[in-house]
Amino acid sequence: MMVLTFLEKVEKIAHFNICLALSSIAHQNQVSRSKLSHVYNTVRCFQSSRFVSGDKKSSLRHWSQSPTRVFGNRVSRSMKNEAQKALLDYLHNTRALSFVDAEHISNNSPRYIRALLSKIDTRKEDISRSLARFLRYNPINEFEPFFESLGLRPSEVSRFLQRDMALLSDDGVMFENFRVLSNYGIPRSKIGRVYKEAREIFGYEDGVLASKLEAHESLGLSKPIVIKLVICCPSLLVGEVDCEFVSVVNKLKGLNIGCDWLGGYLSDGNTYNWRRILETMELLDKLGFKEEKLSSLLKTYPDLVGETSGNKAYVMFDKLQKVGLEMSEIDRLVIDHPDMLLEISVKRILEALKFLIRIRMERQFIVRFLLQHMKLICSSPLVGPKAVYMRLKIGRDELHGIIKEDPLKLFTLASKTTTDRRIELDSLDLRNAEKTAFLLKLGYVENSDEMVTALKKFQGRGDELQERFDCLVKAGLDYNVVTEVVKRAPHILSRPSHILEKKINILTDYLGYPVETLIESPTYLCYSIERIHQRFSMYIWLREREAVIPRLTLGTIIGISNTRFLAYFVNSHPEGPAAWESIKKAST
Repeated sequence: MMVLTFLEKVEKIAHFNICLALSSIAHQNQVSRSKLSHVYNTVRCFQSSRFVSGDKKSSLRHWSQSPTRVFGNRVSRSMKNEAQKALLDYLHNTRALSFVDAEHISNNSPRYIRALLSKIDTRKEDISRSLARFLRYNPINEFEPFFESLGLRPSEVSRFLQRDMALLSDDGVMFENFRVLSNYGIPRSKIGRVYKEAREIFGYEDGVLASKLEAHESLGLSKPIVIKLVICCPSLLVGEVDCEFVSVVNKLKGLNIGCDWLGGYLSDGNTYNWRRILETMELLDKLGFKEEKLSSLLKTYPDLVGETSGNKAYVMFDKLQKVGLEMSEIDRLVIDHPDMLLEISVKRILEALKFLIRIRMERQFIVRFLLQHMKLICSSPLVGPKAVYMRLKIGRDELHGIIKEDPLKLFTLASKTTTDRRIELDSLDLRNAEKTAFLLKLGYVENSDEMVTALKKFQGRGDELQERFDCLVKAGLDYNVVTEVVKRAPHILSRPSHILEKKINILTDYLGYPVETLIESPTYLCYSIERIHQRFSMYIWLREREAVIPRLTLGTIIGISNTRFLAYFVNSHPEGPAAWESIKKAST
């Protein structure tokens, strides 16, 4: 027992001295990064190899992986802000990460912030000072907040941690490839998915990843399209260029919609099988959709060639043939009702088929029903026969007779949409006819829950929303890209068109950023013109004196609080405070 106590005291003394040396080294920049890493590893090795009593497994667990119980009540916003500031200062000043990297990590790792707060008594102590002291004497595993800031869930973060690495500089190759993706324009919060699905690309040697990105641009794809492709299909960057993907691109080049169609089609919530997409496009071609007709079809129904709808469409065709439809009849149905190939439509057609088969409806009736009422089938979600039996207190034979006598009864008796819900939707449609028409153009499905939610989120009349939407398109953004952006941040359309135009002009003409910058930071359009002009002026002043990184994100320049802007921008140059006061006076 005395030996253990003695060893613990020795460890504390050694740990204190090493950490002081580490802090001094980082501030004075007198040794190389590799030496700093060596000292840091010494601390880690000393900690992990010490003699302990009790459960060996639990003693090796890092403090941030322990239960995060904060002293006192819930974590308030001010506590969270103080903890974020302490972590930012540690990463930027002590660990010499760039301000942009340190800020993103500290602002986008809430679980790690809570773990930090659990290590101090928030009821009695000054949070900033306590955390600064804690971080000074407790080296952290930088990969934990880093991975969390990339969008990985806690369970995924722990899976990627390595026992022999705690500094981001320990895996310089990985971090350099991360920078390549970030500098190319891929949102940092999406890079976690790339790391999870295509970890190999983070081991590429210098220049390899950049060359692969350029190779995809050389196919005729714009940079925003390549960015979306990397987020949705990280595997495209693994190995050689995907031949089936190239075939899809070449087919699109032959259509008047071109490759820009991909921008509106791709979604990071889905996965894509390029061979299946290619097969679906070839199927549409065989069904009679040539060039202009296929272009029009893909514009109207961009999800038509998605992997999920494509797979289910083949299943649907097989079932339609089994109930008695000829292939020529199926072809005609697809030409007359192309929306029947959409995933939601395929699901409803299969529901209707299953319903009719379960009540033992004759094949001739089913064939006639499908040929005559496909539009209604595609727009009507149905419950199963058992639910109808219970609702109407009737049996299978009676239900069979009712539907056979009046086929349209199927849609009223088995509809999933309740009467109250239909009344609500009808009244909303009457009050918001123009707004509803606008939302339908954005891709919302009529009479859906998403439509009802969107009607509440989008503020303004339909004609006003359309005018503001067109303003963004006229500024140079792709129609499909604007559609996705406003669905993600509907509040940007609550500003009048002339205000949107003015803010875009300040961004492009004054700051010199491309209009595509709005894709990653659409909320820029929500800040006041005064704030935008003042901060851009200060940033340009610093940029001219090479005191800041040339291409910081809009979120960093405009989005951070006034306190942080003063600390990390204004006060970063000796003459900064005077210049800032001059800028503020000029704008009043």
